[in-house]
Amino acid sequence: MDPRPRVICLPNTMTNWPWPRAMNPHYEVVKAEVDASFREFKALSAESQEAYDKCDSEHLRVACELINVFLIVDEYTDVENAAVAEAMVGIVIDALHNPHKTRPKGECILGEIKFLRRFWARAIETASLPFQRHFLDSYTAYLRAVIVEALDRDKAHCRSIVDYIKLRRDTCAAKPAIAIYEMAMDLPDEVFYHPAIVELVECIAELMMIDNDMISYNREQATGDENHNLITTVMVELGLDRSGAMVWAARYHTEVEKRFTDGLAKVPSWGPSTDVLVKEYLDGMATWARANHSWSYETQRYLGTRGLEIQRTGLVPLLPRVNCKASSAGAKVNVADLSMMDATAGRKHIEAPDQPNS
Repeated sequence: MDPRPRVICLPNTMTNWPWPRAMNPHYEVVKAEVDASFREFKALSAESQEAYDKCDSEHLRVACELINVFLIVDEYTDVENAAVAEAMVGIVIDALHNPHKTRPKGECILGEIKFLRRFWARAIETASLPFQRHFLDSYTAYLRAVIVEALDRDKAHCRSIVDYIKLRRDTCAAKPAIAIYEMAMDLPDEVFYHPAIVELVECIAELMMIDNDMISYNREQATGDENHNLITTVMVELGLDRSGAMVWAARYHTEVEKRFTDGLAKVPSWGPSTDVLVKEYLDGMATWARANHSWSYETQRYLGTRGLEIQRTGLVPLLPRVNCKASSAGAKVNVADLSMMDATAGRKHIEAPDQPNS
């Protein structure tokens, strides 16, 4: 067998996306504060914390804390069976609806950590009531979808492309993330739930899902958790190899981009004062698609220390499979040793990537 590592080719999906990468001017100060408080709770394994560390100011702080909440919930539920995941989801939902409630002794850390409850207690101090309703609805939908994902994982079930995309629009957590842009707005329900707006939100959720699945595929195939990934779904249903599936995903990404830009022209007017809010909301969600793509390369969660290099070259050394069946949840977290990428980078011979099926 040829010992040379193979590589995965990642297409640059955001080349023509009109919304550029931008940084909030308060980012550095707020990030330092949030990072410091996040480490206090010791919710992650040593390996995950190491990877995390290498990765309006009040509303920005809430947004940063939300990303950490996503990370913790994802790390814990991604490695559990459906029954345990459902119990964890119940704890999280209760903690959000009752942020000042004293948690039962010995409860799963997802409910015990002050971080989760503090995030929501801080958010509701300054956020509009429409945002609070919409966020709780979308975040609860995300958590419920996580249980369905766990059921699929228990059965080693790989969904059809259509069914997968429908579920993944929720499990990618894009909708509660997009809601952050609503924090300072009194966006009426007739706007939020209008079919034209809902379609645009779904487009951004799909763009974020496609990019996340392409970039995280290497880690997930290494840990045996690749069934809940668009690349695997496409490979299974269409009989493509990895490269063919990546090409298919990139083309679908382009189609969704067009759906979004075309959809902007279909947004009705609700009057000057509301239209200003709608434009800000739509620009915000479009920026999220860019932010998600940039973050996925700049964090060390998926690509180790070589994210920016891989973003330039599009080449990812394929990680070997890791046997983690007997591991506890804490040990499973981040079991794919992404430093392997750094080790393989020094090798002179890299096998050509799989070619798309003709």
